[in-house]
Amino acid sequence: MAHNHEHGESQSRIGWAFFLNLGFTVIEFVGGVLTNSTAIMADAVHDLGDSLSIGLAWILARLSGREASESFTYGYRRFSLLGSLINGLILVAGSIWVMAHAIPRLFEPEMPVTEGMFALAIFGIAVNGFAAYKLSHGKTLNERVLNWHLLEDVLGWVAVLVVSVVLMFVDWPILDPLLSIGFTLFILANVVRTLWQTVRLFLQGTPSEEVRQTIEHELRRLPGVSNVHHLHFWSLDGEHHVLTAHVVVERVDGIQQLRETKERISSTLARYELAHTTVEVELAGEPCRDQ
Repeated sequence: MAHNHEHGESQSRIGWAFFLNLGFTVIEFVGGVLTNSTAIMADAVHDLGDSLSIGLAWILARLSGREASESFTYGYRRFSLLGSLINGLILVAGSIWVMAHAIPRLFEPEMPVTEGMFALAIFGIAVNGFAAYKLSHGKTLNERVLNWHLLEDVLGWVAVLVVSVVLMFVDWPILDPLLSIGFTLFILANVVRTLWQTVRLFLQGTPSEEVRQTIEHELRRLPGVSNVHHLHFWSLDGEHHVLTAHVVVERVDGIQQLRETKERISSTLARYELAHTTVEVELAGEPCRDQ
């Protein structure tokens, strides 16, 4: 029940972010035309991409909560991970687009309507800041990537705010592309790190080498256990992990001793709150069919 509650809250947070971002994107396009600001129009296009990716994440997050089926025996949680991967790629592409737009403006800067920029910047910080705050409570990898989307938008509007104030007093329009490049590089560095983690999970890399080694060490220390091999530890969505292992016991004197060994294994693994475990108990000297 706790997992279902958390999953429902995650969907609600992503839904909030989607509708806020989509509504504000429309306002941005109108504001960009009225202020003749290419920076705001660029941010509007970027926010449109954010809205589409957040909407996709919302759909995939809802799908990921479905029960397991014969076609997807582990359930649909990896669909949420798929959303995280797509969103990360969209954000990288959007950041590259912003850079491609900002760099030429270093050589041909244009003076926008500063008062309009200032008003939109205040509104943009409030809307995107609230959406980012909502998602900051989330623990899923999907929400973390989406949060970077929104933080990029907040930083972008802070840059617009600073530039609009400065341009009210001095004729330095080149500050706009300079600040855009700065915050885009900052966000891009963090997103690439999260994107790499998502790719690793998609390739079924272990979510934590330290946890994997600890689990193997604790299983080997159990009374009667002589060896542990074929221990695989991966994640469905960055939160719910799966483990399979072959545990070799020295000898088994009856069903009761086998039951006690399996109970010790179960108690050891219970501390890690794994979503799914498969443990095969082998006798010493018994050939392993996976070798």
